[in-house]
Amino acid sequence: MAKIEIYTQDFCPYCARAVALLGRKGVAFEEKYAPHGSAERQEAIARSGGRSSVPQIFIDGRHIGGCDDLVALDRKGGLDPLLAG
Repeated sequence: MAKIEIYTQDFCPYCARAVALLGRKGVAFEEKYAPHGSAERQEAIARSGGRSSVPQIFIDGRHIGGCDDLVALDRKGGLDPLLAG
């Protein structure tokens, strides 16, 4: 099983959508709370190559992107193979 990490913050509809998609896939993931100004947000920015928005999603250390990127990857059929590890 793949290691999935998602950086989120409260009241973020994109975060909620990405978390819901991963939940529907039935995979375990680590949600990291990353509000503005937090160490976790700085970590997400550094790991994502400077992207400051949330969510930021990583599968087995590979940066997937945000919610729209995750949804697009799923629609193309590329998400399930990554989740399988």
